[in-house]
Amino acid sequence: MKHWIFAALLLATAADAKTLIVNANGYTIGESGSLSRFSGLFIGDDGKLLATLREGAAEPKLAAGDYRLDVKGKTIFPGLIDAHGHVMDVGFSLRLLDLAPATSLADAQDKARRYAAANPAAKWVKGMGWNQVAWGLNRFPTAAELDAAVADRPAWLERVDGHAGWANSAAIKAAGITAKTKDPAGGRIIRDAAGNPSGLFIDSAMALIGKVVPPPSAGDSEEALAAALKHFAALGLTGIHDMGTRPDAWALYRSFGDVGRLTVRITAYAHGMEAMEAISPLRPTPWLYNDRLRLQGIKIYGDGALGSRGAWLLAPYSDEPATKGLQFLDDTKMKNLVSRANFLGYQVAHHAIGDAANRQALDGFAELRATYGDTFRNRIEHAQIIAPADIPRFAELQIIASIQPTHATSDKAMAGDRIGEARLEGAYAWATLRQAKVRTALGSDTPVEPANPFYGLHAAVTRQDRNNQPPGGWRADQAMSLQLALKGFTLDAAYAGGAETKVGTLSEGKWADFIVLDRDPFGIPPADLPKVQVQETWLAGQRVYVRPAAN
Repeated sequence: MKHWIFAALLLATAADAKTLIVNANGYTIGESGSLSRFSGLFIGDDGKLLATLREGAAEPKLAAGDYRLDVKGKTIFPGLIDAHGHVMDVGFSLRLLDLAPATSLADAQDKARRYAAANPAAKWVKGMGWNQVAWGLNRFPTAAELDAAVADRPAWLERVDGHAGWANSAAIKAAGITAKTKDPAGGRIIRDAAGNPSGLFIDSAMALIGKVVPPPSAGDSEEALAAALKHFAALGLTGIHDMGTRPDAWALYRSFGDVGRLTVRITAYAHGMEAMEAISPLRPTPWLYNDRLRLQGIKIYGDGALGSRGAWLLAPYSDEPATKGLQFLDDTKMKNLVSRANFLGYQVAHHAIGDAANRQALDGFAELRATYGDTFRNRIEHAQIIAPADIPRFAELQIIASIQPTHATSDKAMAGDRIGEARLEGAYAWATLRQAKVRTALGSDTPVEPANPFYGLHAAVTRQDRNNQPPGGWRADQAMSLQLALKGFTLDAAYAGGAETKVGTLSEGKWADFIVLDRDPFGIPPADLPKVQVQETWLAGQRVYVRPAAN
């Protein structure tokens, strides 16, 4: 308790005083998208900006008790906003078995074995982050292979994209799944030659195991949210769009807001209609806690993910011609969901990765446009593989493309195999989208990808992974400029969440959300963007993070 109080005192500045930041190398994106420079910020006692100061401008006069900070030439950016993440999943991923670093099946087995040994009291071994493509494994792992690491209790490990799960034999037995168990709608049980479950469950089939996995306790959830908020602040994120908010998570966000513990602005999108009805069934909530929390929209799913061959394609998979992926919603149900959401005033965030799912979403939005117009800023999440003829329709229908740059650099070794070279023309096509005047909001899909926004900026600008591969970038003609990428993580992300009048730029009257960096991203080679470190994060004119001094 004493430690928490000390940390709070360290980060806080006087709530009833003005703050002046001077000697800054400041950048912000103007309302028109132009890059603007400043040397100082003058912040009111309400946490909103009174002025941005240009080089050579006279300093405002301060009264007794006001605060002046000389940042000694350090670079300041607006607070960065992740337009697509999963807040609670991030918190749990920081506490559960993390297989994202695993480089092979054997490495994943070893990590699972070590985690189980270190957590003997856990009734289930739970984790996430595995990726068989990164292991060079041209198939899914099996229950028998997980049994070799954990056999004494059930184990359930979600794939990096959250669209597949890997179970050991004990978990399959606990769920009562046999060869007679049918594939659920929108899901698939991977089976062996005899028809028995092999240990892999795709999309909605994951619920067959999930229903018997012990839920986290209230204390576990509270610790997970605290860990996630701390993680985001350390990375320079002052906002995140939470894609798939469930009622229990919303209640936890409210409890944190009630006691002043929300150190990131959460724009929430309910996990389907049932979650919306449990949270706010009549209309979106107002902004709460000084614009730190709002239920803004509803998340719906049109298909699965490319890595697990659940993305719904117009033509069969090149590396598995027997399937086109998974269609989650028929056309009528999809349009009914969108119509009901918009009727209630909710924005729709429609998950669509494959070109068939993207076309279905666009067709549905087009049909409903005559009724609801363009007022809801409906958005397509991921928009990864789009038929080239459909790209201009995003702008025509004023649909936001919510994209995650690091997906391209993670998928580059797999995408061509899955869909063939011809369909790559409309895949991860950021420059083509921008040329078509499509508004693009950028995010990470964390914890599917790391939450660090400088990884996203790097991927957007270079089209390379963090080992700077491939040379010259993968399909480099689709790269963004750093200025446009920064706009995607600030003003465009704010617009996508209906908050551009509150955040997204460092402008008079908006919240003073900003970050102090250890180097100037505009003054370094693009290859060094992942090395940028956040020194301080400020939310509403208050420090919420200070990087610890190096030992």
